[in-house]
Amino acid sequence: MNGTHLSQRLQTVADFVRPGARLADIGSDHAYLPVYLAKNGVITAAIAGEVVTGPFENAVREIRDEHLTGVIVPRKADGLAAIKPDDNIDTITIAGMGGTLIAEILEQGKARLTHRERLILQPNVGEDNVRRWLQANQYGIVAERILAEDGHIYEIIVADPLDEPVQYSADELTFGPFLLREKSPILKDKWRREQMRLDEVIKTMQQADHAPVDKIQEFKAQRQRIQEVILNEN
Repeated sequence: MNGTHLSQRLQTVADFVRPGARLADIGSDHAYLPVYLAKNGVITAAIAGEVVTGPFENAVREIRDEHLTGVIVPRKADGLAAIKPDDNIDTITIAGMGGTLIAEILEQGKARLTHRERLILQPNVGEDNVRRWLQANQYGIVAERILAEDGHIYEIIVADPLDEPVQYSADELTFGPFLLREKSPILKDKWRREQMRLDEVIKTMQQADHAPVDKIQEFKAQRQRIQEVILNEN
């Protein structure tokens, strides 16, 4: 993967960036995403934000080598602290982190948001935490994608600001409003894997000298919910 050829995961993120966007890519690593978007004429400007020294230096090098220093600005900063008011950012991408961390980044940097930004988020796990943050902060989910790549399953959540509050059901928060309607084979595979994980946890707990009955029942209920909501099996 490089700034010319993205992974399927990052390509899916890129596909939701609208032409002419001013992008902030948070946790940009090598800056492959903004480099790709700049080289293809999708974005007019970008910030590549990275808090870790090594990845930040990689981003600086990639931007320089691709002769994009006039379009992409690398900034060593924590989360949304990479964004300045005069950047006029209208699109934020955060990809390749846990959903809890993505929600924390958005919450901690909330003062940097103008509530005019499109948020394109790719949590590796804990997608429900991202959806809860979006709901609490009046961003509506406008698209979702799920894909399998290199043995992993990834979800991409796209949200735009709303004028009115939005309320998702418990199932929509857990499984995704769009993904829930589509119920793709990949979504079913993801949650079958989760069932298998729960089965292992339940089995281990049941073998304990003092089995935590309440916890076992809780995990069994989670397993049954997956069965009923996603797999449509009783």
